[in-house]
Amino acid sequence: MEKEGNYIKRAKDLEVYRRAYAVSLDVHRATLVFPKIEQYALADQMRRSSKAICANLAEGFAKQTHSRPEFARFISMALGSCSEMETWISYAFDLGYVAQAQRDEWLRSYVHIYGMLVNLRERLK
Repeated sequence: MEKEGNYIKRAKDLEVYRRAYAVSLDVHRATLVFPKIEQYALADQMRRSSKAICANLAEGFAKQTHSRPEFARFISMALGSCSEMETWISYAFDLGYVAQAQRDEWLRSYVHIYGMLVNLRERLK
């Protein structure tokens, strides 16, 4: 994996990490205004799942020097968190906590991130 002629040195250098991080910040901020009853349920789950994508990329990337299959395993976990976010977003919309425009934006972002993760995992084979 290269970046502008240089090797990528950290997970933060990966485009998929940067995209996932940006949308996780948006999710975090948006869920802070969910009803109090949801702060330790749906809102918390959305914050944790969105951040887990970045956390798994970071941990897996750090281990890739020892094992590319191990990095692929962490990417698979990030894929799971990405899919999980699609479910939580649907709940948030159906419960009336986010508008359709927000739901659609987040879903587009996670579909794109999912595709990037699949491509990254395939490049490790």
